[in-house]
Amino acid sequence: MKKRKIICIIMGGGRGSRLNPLTKERCKPAVPLAGKYRLVDIPISNCLNAGMNQIYVLTQFNTASLHRHIQESYKFDSFGGGCVDILSAEQTDSSDGWYQGTADAVRQNMNHFDGSGEEDLYVILSGDQLYRMDLADVVREHDASGAAVTITAKPLRLDQAEGLGLMRINENLEITEFVEKPTDLEVIKGLAVGQSVRDKMHDPGNDDYCLASMGIYVFNAKTLIDALATNTTDFGKEIIPGLLGKEKMCSYVFDEYWEDIGTVKAFFDTNLSLTDELPPFNFFDEDAKIYTRARLLPASKLNSCKVDRAVVADGCIVTNGTLTRCSLGVRSVVHNGAELENVIMMGADSYETADDFEENVAAARPDIGVGEGSVVRHAILDKNVRIGKRVVLDPTGLPDRFGEGIDLAIRDGVLVVCKNVVVPDGFVLNA
Repeated sequence: MKKRKIICIIMGGGRGSRLNPLTKERCKPAVPLAGKYRLVDIPISNCLNAGMNQIYVLTQFNTASLHRHIQESYKFDSFGGGCVDILSAEQTDSSDGWYQGTADAVRQNMNHFDGSGEEDLYVILSGDQLYRMDLADVVREHDASGAAVTITAKPLRLDQAEGLGLMRINENLEITEFVEKPTDLEVIKGLAVGQSVRDKMHDPGNDDYCLASMGIYVFNAKTLIDALATNTTDFGKEIIPGLLGKEKMCSYVFDEYWEDIGTVKAFFDTNLSLTDELPPFNFFDEDAKIYTRARLLPASKLNSCKVDRAVVADGCIVTNGTLTRCSLGVRSVVHNGAELENVIMMGADSYETADDFEENVAAARPDIGVGEGSVVRHAILDKNVRIGKRVVLDPTGLPDRFGEGIDLAIRDGVLVVCKNVVVPDGFVLNA
């Protein structure tokens, strides 16, 4: 018997403009998360935990760091037949290259997937969300309902729904209406859910909710192939609305933690929430691991430090420092007496040697990390930053400023020290 194929496709996103400057030199799925992970590890891990190991990541902007991460993280033996492959936009005889939207990205790569059997399925996921979902259960519900398409949906309060695709479903969870990113509050109110959805929620209370698409779809192979045999370019705007009334589409209601990490503020708040005693997302669940690159790094070393809620990744060195609600990425170095509060530090790509320290002195350049006696608050420190001694970085009360050529950016009230930036001794951030 021919084995059923379940092909997972992770959308790498566009330019990631709302996450800029974190996406200045990397695509969204490659943005570091929780000290040692990357955003792309979340959907990949959800797939692997469900026994789905045919995984493709579609990208076209700033893909180098994502390539390195995936190549060094996900290696399968020849017997398992699994893969995590990156498919970047390319020029062919039938295409000029750039993806024009989510559906167009999948269309341009259909020749790579080889999933055209009657029982084959395509699972399409977003690459910039934090959640843990049993995708095998989604497939089971998809099969049981006889749907051609299943869309996972998160119940959200009406005031949280703007900017997301919203749907109406009947008592059998069949989708009867789909509206992509409505802004009219009356339209949103008109899509409020009924009792069938509220019964699936943990604690709906008295609030009104609507069902928002999570951007995770399960397609029967034939349905997807037929839908892409058109000029449509986007799933949410065109493919899904175009299938209403033509194919059976059902909703999979998901009422667990889910965060769309599409903005600097969402990224900042989500990472800091992981320092809480009981964080909303549990990285310690051994039954549904989150996978990432295995690094041969020493354990972190904290000497004479004051720590109040911190996530500290492998290979960090903190000397006589004060950490208050901080996340330190791999190889983060915090020098003597520095104070960090509400800080996400992404760490470094390598350690400095004795020769490097001598060169730093000769060039009057700070060592990698946060310098002696410096104070940093409400900030994201991208990789390989060099912050000198007695520096003060605090964006409180300062207006947003970001864009081309700005290395100390402020966005959504959060300071972002861009990758590889050098901040000299004694610098004080001000207007």
